[in-house]
Amino acid sequence: MCAIPSFSRAAVLRRFRDPLKIEEVPVPKDVEPGAILVKTEACTLCGTDVHLWQGSLALKVDLPVIIGHEMVGRVVKLGPGAEKDSAGTVLREGDRIVWTHTACGSCYYCTVARQPTLCENRRAYMYENIEKPPYLLGGFTEYGYVLPQSGRFRVPDGMSSPVASLCSCAFRSVMNAYSNLGDIQPHETVMIQGSGPLGLLAAAVASVAGASQVIMAGAPDARLKLAEDFGATEVLSVERTTPEERLDAVRKLTEGRGADIVMEFTGQPGAFNEGLDLVRRGGRYLTVGQLSEGETTIKPSTIVKKNLRLIGSFSGDARSYWRALQFADRWRGRIPFEKMISNSFTLEQANEALASMKALKEIKPVIEFQ
Repeated sequence: MCAIPSFSRAAVLRRFRDPLKIEEVPVPKDVEPGAILVKTEACTLCGTDVHLWQGSLALKVDLPVIIGHEMVGRVVKLGPGAEKDSAGTVLREGDRIVWTHTACGSCYYCTVARQPTLCENRRAYMYENIEKPPYLLGGFTEYGYVLPQSGRFRVPDGMSSPVASLCSCAFRSVMNAYSNLGDIQPHETVMIQGSGPLGLLAAAVASVAGASQVIMAGAPDARLKLAEDFGATEVLSVERTTPEERLDAVRKLTEGRGADIVMEFTGQPGAFNEGLDLVRRGGRYLTVGQLSEGETTIKPSTIVKKNLRLIGSFSGDARSYWRALQFADRWRGRIPFEKMISNSFTLEQANEALASMKALKEIKPVIEFQ
């Protein structure tokens, strides 16, 4: 391995809505027990990156930060005790890994509830101040630091770094959503709101799980076309149909009942009410995309009268990262994951990548490092 520099070039956000600036951020001289220093290979962009950049997230952000939170890196230095990943696979310098946000392992949510994504002492990459050690807790940076409390998994050898990168956020969120949802029966129709990366990946999982139909509502048309490659059996353009027309279409496809399962990945508060209409009586409605400060008004009686099971799903635990990697590796011959990677940018083009993502010109752009 090459010599480790004293500073890492990184794209830093110091004030919401301002352009990112390329700065030199310190590289920790010592790697503490259980921690890992990596050289970043790729960092795919997520809608959450755009929301954070715009200051519209309903989560605490300790500015200044390094944008980016779904990344893959190559091991440069292992701290004492970090010689194996979270599945017990031996790690060596040069191996590629993905890693999780932290969980303390000792609070109520980690121990009794067994819901580490709700950890009271959770630390999340992209939200941590770069002026406090260990500095490199983000994705748009040449070097990254994996905290001791973070889960980590070796990337399968045949998987590209951009696909592995999307497994570390978008896909693990989908896998966590399915864990919260429960099993899909062969007779069930799955309705997916949103044709972004999470919606596309959710269609793939529903298809492989054996759902009788996978209906997707979204836009633009290029994404809906791609959705068919990912397993959608029917697509509905939200640009050319009204909510009433979409409801009518779904009922016609389900003998008048509505979808057995509706999964929301839009990030648009207004989509929530539509989802309540689309799901059949006694069905399951799972929402993942609502992380902004936006609000909407609902009639709680709809949930009661339809006897709905309403499920929220946030982020993903270490198992979700592992399942995402395994799924992508197992089904890469059937599911065209590479087609989701819409464009490649350099670190210096980080602002261009964010702006393009915000304008919905990209599905899953990636920052790649030499």
